[in-house]
Amino acid sequence: MGKTTDKHQHQTAAMLSVEDNAVRCAGNWTVADLHPLEHQLPSVKWPEQAELTFDMQAVQLMDTSGAWLLARTVHDLEARGTQVSLQGLSSGAQALYELVQEDGGGAHKLPLPKRRPFLYAMGQGTLASLLRWRDMVAFVGEMGESTVRVLRSPSRIRWAAVLHELAQAGHKALPIVGLLCFLLGIVIGYQGGVQLEDYGANIYVVDLVGISMLRELAPMITAIIVAGRTGSAYTAEIGTMKVTEEVDALRSMGIAPMEILVLPKLLALLIALPLLTVYADIMGVFGGMVMADVQLGISFSTFIERFDDAVELDTYLVGIGKAPVFAAIIATVGCFQGFQVTGSAESVGRRTTLSVVQAIFAVIIVDAAFSVAFSYLGI
Repeated sequence: MGKTTDKHQHQTAAMLSVEDNAVRCAGNWTVADLHPLEHQLPSVKWPEQAELTFDMQAVQLMDTSGAWLLARTVHDLEARGTQVSLQGLSSGAQALYELVQEDGGGAHKLPLPKRRPFLYAMGQGTLASLLRWRDMVAFVGEMGESTVRVLRSPSRIRWAAVLHELAQAGHKALPIVGLLCFLLGIVIGYQGGVQLEDYGANIYVVDLVGISMLRELAPMITAIIVAGRTGSAYTAEIGTMKVTEEVDALRSMGIAPMEILVLPKLLALLIALPLLTVYADIMGVFGGMVMADVQLGISFSTFIERFDDAVELDTYLVGIGKAPVFAAIIATVGCFQGFQVTGSAESVGRRTTLSVVQAIFAVIIVDAAFSVAFSYLGI
């Protein structure tokens, strides 16, 4: 039984043999029987002749795979300068071969993606950045115009929406802001206390905690938390409304989306972030006070007395003065990215991520600019 099967496979498998100036083909040139021939073809030694004839009379069956392999072989030989002719193909196989030939016989290669020159790619990136900045400037201008128009007519302010946004951005952020700033005060108090204790300057941990928290760390960490928590919420909310065409519905009813969606968020954040910064100052200093008492033996009363002498009012006002600027940046970036959403849930997620990254980046850059300016002014 095994011998019969082997004999049947030998008779039906696609075969090709080179004899003088002729190539004799036999068997079934079908997808099921081409595998041995595909492995044989790379090792075939073709005669160095100008003309070569393929004798196809012994080919029993041919499907598209067989015609494709034949056309590819003929194309490779003709590329070497050999003229190939076919004899003995059945009418069906001939039609199939011609059809495959019209498609190039599988010999054509897929075009490689064109590599854009470096200068072209850089120019495209620069142009895209300029267009984004143009859109941002236009958005800021529209927001400023709407703010002036509303301030001229305070009755247009939606106080219910402002109070709702104030609760979301301010009241509900108290736990996380308080906890992180308290822990940050503990870390600064501990790390600073370890170093100062070696020099017998334990009391100066009060200066370290007070100035660093009030001037830099409390406003910065509060702005970063709000950017990640509230700025992303602004983008997701407005972006979802764009996907569901609620923004277009507002415009069709003659209602300005800027006054309904953006200004309440901006006004609420301008109120909430300075208050959160004050709260962060208190919790950060309290964390440093606890660590100073536990590690260095500085009592609360001693800490407060030294704090009053070491930290000036200007230090406190510098930190509080940054908060409204940070609030405006976070609200503007969050709302702008929300309006950039284009019709899909994926776009909402992408714009929300961009909102958080850009807001935090902008806050850090502006804080660095404030530091340089205050240093130059001697504040």
